[in-house]
Amino acid sequence: MRSQAPLLVDTFGRRIEYLRLSVTDRCDLRCTYCIPSGFRGFQEPASWLRFDEIERLISIMAPRGLKRIRLTGGEPLVRRDLPNLAARLAAIPGIEDLSLSTNATRLQALAAPLREAGVQRINVSLDSLRAERIAAICGRDVLATILAGLKAAKQAGFAPIKINMVVMRGVNDDEIDEMVDFCIEQEFVLRLIEAMPMGTTGRNAQYLDLQPVRRRLQQERGLIATDVPGGGPARYMKTPDARLSIGFITPLSEHFCATCNRVRLAADGTMYLCLGQREQLAFGPLLRRGATDDEIVGALRSAMSLKPERHEFNEKPEKISRIMAATGG
Repeated sequence: MRSQAPLLVDTFGRRIEYLRLSVTDRCDLRCTYCIPSGFRGFQEPASWLRFDEIERLISIMAPRGLKRIRLTGGEPLVRRDLPNLAARLAAIPGIEDLSLSTNATRLQALAAPLREAGVQRINVSLDSLRAERIAAICGRDVLATILAGLKAAKQAGFAPIKINMVVMRGVNDDEIDEMVDFCIEQEFVLRLIEAMPMGTTGRNAQYLDLQPVRRRLQQERGLIATDVPGGGPARYMKTPDARLSIGFITPLSEHFCATCNRVRLAADGTMYLCLGQREQLAFGPLLRRGATDDEIVGALRSAMSLKPERHEFNEKPEKISRIMAATGG
């Protein structure tokens, strides 16, 4: 049997086992930290990788070390027939975990089909429990729709369901304890996230250092360290009765670059090696022209050599001008 290419390992010895796969840069919301007001620079759908192209690339990456895939966007549920893609990816040998990040506006109808297709876990963006505040952050009054989507996800059997809350000073930081109690009641995992300086949006968001928040919650709620399935960058703690697990994603105040195990593939096939750097490699043209497996493996090897040691969000916050939706959330 022909030997496989070397594992997906970067020049710093980090094994790349996790792909954040964006299926579209479009979204039906306009969250203030993700898409600038009035933004019109979306990709043409014709430039998005087709499902067969995605399946082929993953089939080449999986034997070489890829284990986890997270479907992202934009908002992934606006991509037509997403359960079909999910089923095809879940069937690829070597893929152990298939998950989804969503704003949940379309989850009520799609939760059951996605679960049946093989999606195992779901993360839902929910930055507030107040309808008027959700409307201000997201551009639409969709709180009831999001909550209905969460209910459908529970009924479909997703577990754990994680709530992603981007915490912004003066915007929603007064709701942290309210969100903690909500997640205890609903048996959700909570993840608190620092806003990142992406494009012109994260830069203008009211950044809040989550280290004091973690210390306060640790003292008031008796939090202790724990592990939660997922393979992502969050550092988790739990209450002594285990009714709540809470993760802290702190790319600015305490970065996690040394253990980074992921790359991002944008909807057009551009692979971004770091969220906070410019290194990238275009797989779209290779796939479109019918490149051989050896050519694609060579491109993957080149991509691994480009992955930087760490981001520079703190030193050069103005460096990344691309928006989060274009990169893949």
